[in-house]
Amino acid sequence: MIEDKLGELRERLATIHDINAANALLAWDQQTYMPEGAIADRAEGMATLSRIAHEMFTDAKTGNLLDNLKDHFDADSDERAIVRVARRSYDRATKLPAALVQDLTRTTTLAEPAWAEARAKSDWNLFAPHLEKIVELQRRVAEAYGYTTHPYDALLDEYEPGLTKRQIEIMFDELKGGIVPLVKAIAEQNAEDQTAPLHGNFDEAKQEQFGRDVITRFGYDWTRGRQDRTVHPFCINFGSSDVRITTRFDSTWLSPALFGTLHEAGHGMYEQGVDPKYRRTPLSGGTSMGIHESQSRLWENMVGRSRVFWQRFYPDLQELYPEQLTDVSLEDFYRAINEVRPSMIRVEADEVTYNLHVLLRFELETALLEGSLKVADVPAAWNAKMTEYLGITPTNDAEGALQDIHWAGGMFAYFPTYTIGNVLAVQLYEKAIETHPTIPDEIAEGEFANLYGWLRENIYQYGSKYEPNQLIERATGRTLDTAPYLRYLHEKFGELYNLN
Repeated sequence: MIEDKLGELRERLATIHDINAANALLAWDQQTYMPEGAIADRAEGMATLSRIAHEMFTDAKTGNLLDNLKDHFDADSDERAIVRVARRSYDRATKLPAALVQDLTRTTTLAEPAWAEARAKSDWNLFAPHLEKIVELQRRVAEAYGYTTHPYDALLDEYEPGLTKRQIEIMFDELKGGIVPLVKAIAEQNAEDQTAPLHGNFDEAKQEQFGRDVITRFGYDWTRGRQDRTVHPFCINFGSSDVRITTRFDSTWLSPALFGTLHEAGHGMYEQGVDPKYRRTPLSGGTSMGIHESQSRLWENMVGRSRVFWQRFYPDLQELYPEQLTDVSLEDFYRAINEVRPSMIRVEADEVTYNLHVLLRFELETALLEGSLKVADVPAAWNAKMTEYLGITPTNDAEGALQDIHWAGGMFAYFPTYTIGNVLAVQLYEKAIETHPTIPDEIAEGEFANLYGWLRENIYQYGSKYEPNQLIERATGRTLDTAPYLRYLHEKFGELYNLN
């Protein structure tokens, strides 16, 4: 009897998964190949699929199956985890009217191309009306979910189950205590700009070739993935057998495509690494966006910005660009990719100042939800915080408030996951090296099997089986801890800037 009900639940959830995967495929196509004139029809089609999936999932039949299966399986069993994760999603989804879900999908689908045009023209007013509606819808979503202290908590729970705005503020306070003095100490060095080796004429096809070669070595599986171009890089999956990444190229600057590719491959390998037995179940994806970002930031920064990595791969890059890099030493290149200098664009920020970009967004979207900041005033508020936190002021909206696609996609309360990812990346990397002390030497040889294997064994394979804190504690022996991350920043950049 119980097995029959479990089978019925699995089949129901698999069908819903397939509908959502089809919708995700439409979203990927919208960002990559869809003709711009198709946006109106695409918005309606995606809204319809969202409504159908929502209605099927929130149907009383789903709730009855979950009720009947509660507490019928061993605590650590996959079956117990499927029921638990589905129950949590069901309880949240049943609070949202289908019309609201459909309206949000339609609104964000229309907002994304409007954002792209606004960014290209550096004109906030082209995007502002869309954001006005998105903010209003996000408030309605927060109210529907319910919260005790702040509407931000209700939205944050979608990306980081159980985490609160107050806990995010405590994390940022701890980080500011260690990062702000480091930024000041580095600024006092009055060092010259060291990033010249990254600027020049860099053929985009060769950039793509280099990135593909590197992430292939990392473990990204091209039989279950692909890479395409888009305005804002992202990773998307339709199951562990189809995980796609995107990036953007700049023929005059190496960094965006290079580190964007490493970053998105980290996301992709996480999804590809989920145990196939979880396919078409609620356990088939990453357990939280903070854990997800820990993987992208680990491969981008802990590996991709390390000296040992470039000991192996810099000669390959020099061979591709002899005219640009032959006379640039390995040490000069390493310092170029790790220069600490406040910059306008978050995705291109150095490791030290990066979290200040995230803090800025966290504070602005909190104010938008509260109503203390109007959409029309976002560019001015953005510029003021950039001046306050980073000492620089955007000269236009494209390098200011229009640089990220997240708000256009309705992703409010997402930004803190980047900082959570930074913190966890160091915690996980240190544990991997504790288990396999030869990892740095292996990276210097272009070998990543032990690092990839440790991550797959301790993180990837479990998908969403474990709650975020539980997964990290199982892997490292403790929950999120900012101390290793701050130590890493001070050691790495203290050495680079002669502060130790």
